[in-house]
Amino acid sequence: MIAPSFAALKKDPKLANNWKTKSAEELTDAEVLAMPDSEYMNDKQMAFFRHKLVALKQDMLNNAGETTEHLREDTVVVPDPADRATIEEEHALELRTRDRERKLLKKIEQSIARIDAGDYGYCDETGEAIGVGRLLARPTATLSLEAQQRRELKQKMFGD
Repeated sequence: MIAPSFAALKKDPKLANNWKTKSAEELTDAEVLAMPDSEYMNDKQMAFFRHKLVALKQDMLNNAGETTEHLREDTVVVPDPADRATIEEEHALELRTRDRERKLLKKIEQSIARIDAGDYGYCDETGEAIGVGRLLARPTATLSLEAQQRRELKQKMFGD
């Protein structure tokens, strides 16, 4: 797996103090990224990421409801085998997507629980800070970039 290019995100010094006057819901990704390193995982950042995770979870739940409706609507009997195969393939693709989202939903819930426990933002293996840039790119990250790269290298060498 190729690491996302969140390293391209740059801290904008003009935004460094915006977090002091805004609520967590009003903060943008750039403002959170611009926060000083000494404020890593303070109450505002925790609330910001909680809000981001809850919104992501709600989007997924809405998508799941739409899938259910879509599958119900498309249960029409189609006499043409090619059309029927196309509809079945679209359903299979949609169900695979929802299955991936189901797994991500579990990770989101675990991340919210980590926020509640105060463990969010720190690597499971090393205890080091994961970094705001990585968390903005992947809010469910539980490993620092280095630990994730080591894990992927082991998987590549030894398999799952």
